[in-house]
Amino acid sequence: MPAMYDWDLVIVGAGPAGASAAIAARQSEPRARVLLLDAASFPRDKVCGDGVAPHALDVLARLGVDSNELVAGSDPVTRLRLRSPGGSTATRLLARPAYVVPRLIFDDRLVRAATGAGAVFEQRAVRSITVLADAVLLDDQIRARTLIGADGSESIVRRLSGASRPPMGTVALALRGYASADPWPAGEQLLTMTSKHWPAYAWAFPIGNGVANVGYGELLQGAPSSRAHMMSRLHELLPDAVPGSLRGHRLPLSTGRPKLASGPVLLAGDAASLINPLTGEGIFYAVLSGSLAGAAALTPHPARTYRHALRLALGRHLRHTDALARLGHWPALLDAAISAARDAQPVFDSLVEIGLGAGLLRRRAATAVARRIVRPGS
Repeated sequence: MPAMYDWDLVIVGAGPAGASAAIAARQSEPRARVLLLDAASFPRDKVCGDGVAPHALDVLARLGVDSNELVAGSDPVTRLRLRSPGGSTATRLLARPAYVVPRLIFDDRLVRAATGAGAVFEQRAVRSITVLADAVLLDDQIRARTLIGADGSESIVRRLSGASRPPMGTVALALRGYASADPWPAGEQLLTMTSKHWPAYAWAFPIGNGVANVGYGELLQGAPSSRAHMMSRLHELLPDAVPGSLRGHRLPLSTGRPKLASGPVLLAGDAASLINPLTGEGIFYAVLSGSLAGAAALTPHPARTYRHALRLALGRHLRHTDALARLGHWPALLDAAISAARDAQPVFDSLVEIGLGAGLLRRRAATAVARRIVRPGS
């Protein structure tokens, strides 16, 4: 057996959550020994909508990561078009531009930022985790004072550490591919919703190089969904899309998030079921939770510190998205919300903040939506 080696922090998963955790840990304690593990070598592709909201870039900028380098080669997205299940459409300018950066590129740049900050990257698939009195042992070889599981929706850290599985009705399935961006206006993202198999929507996100990320996602509710069904729904909602190879992935939504850790094992990003249940957005939650976990990991009480920090950063927001996700099972609510956003920029901005950042449903927006429900013909 190889000799055991010790680290202050080991992070399993080198995607946005894991890389952000590594950078934050080194920022809070520059002499910390931080090991970043991933089963894949980088660059590697990751199934995703590839959307990078400015809120995620804000978090990374606070960690000292150059946002311009992260999004280089992708054109800014300045408009968002929302089409409701009933056909209402709102197309408006975003308060701040977003970007679409393929994960093949984005994640590799973040891993380079993490190793540039002093973390050590190693390609390794973790197979066992043992929680000891004062440490965590991985594969009987690597000892860590604290472990962060940032290894995605199928997290082995989550499973081996005993965290609960996402309950029924809190996991979505999405299929995505790349197609010519010609059918859609440049600089504009499209989300088109449908009441069929609701909640469900398709998207077309232009990258800026003549290519768009296109896909379809729906909430899993009972029987598993077939690839043929998902492809059919994508073609029905985006008939102009002719994607190349399509890949699917599961999205554990924040409505099914597990209890936060009480020991030396923390979960961040998709591994913590931190995916927005209204939009499927996960990169902002990933870099935010990863940065908070990394900063907490080297404190005397990592789990308690992380729970407190995450509650301050996202607690109210997650309560709002939990409630909206429950209400969102009524398609008429989305029709009313998008009609209100069509007629008023502040309502549109509020929806964007809730769907892409840590926004709350403000009274003005709620009132505007309620009026559309009471008077659907207005």
